[in-house]
Amino acid sequence: MSVVDLPQLPAFLVAGQTLAGIDLGTKTIGLSVSDRGLSLATPRPVIHRRKFTQDAEALIAACARDNVGGIVIGLPVNMDGSEGPRAQSTRAFIRNLERLTRLPVAFWDERMSTVAAERALLEMDVSRRKRAERIDSAAAAFILQGALDRLRASATASPER
Repeated sequence: MSVVDLPQLPAFLVAGQTLAGIDLGTKTIGLSVSDRGLSLATPRPVIHRRKFTQDAEALIAACARDNVGGIVIGLPVNMDGSEGPRAQSTRAFIRNLERLTRLPVAFWDERMSTVAAERALLEMDVSRRKRAERIDSAAAAFILQGALDRLRASATASPER
């Protein structure tokens, strides 16, 4: 596995593969998966965190089930753009994951993703209890959808040769 810039990620995919979006929390790992056309992010059940090895195995197994060819992980940067302890923890998680999988990873600025996911769940009138269960996967879907939209926009902005 290698860390790549987002625009490079589709080049690593084989036909029919999807992208996974991850919102790495302290208690859960929010997960979402794109469709094969890389247009729409769909939330998946969260992975409850235990130890790194168990978390990584569960994540890799979930990616295999959905034919994932690359990962977009939310990087929790501070509002001023600096990286704090949570961003360092996310980078460390990816460094450790690199030893276990060949999937390429791109970081995505996740500022406000949980807020946006919470707002969307509120608009859908999801109960407080169900919001708590779904927020991390909704945030992962928000992260992945932002990355998919950026990829699509940059593909349409690039002149054909």
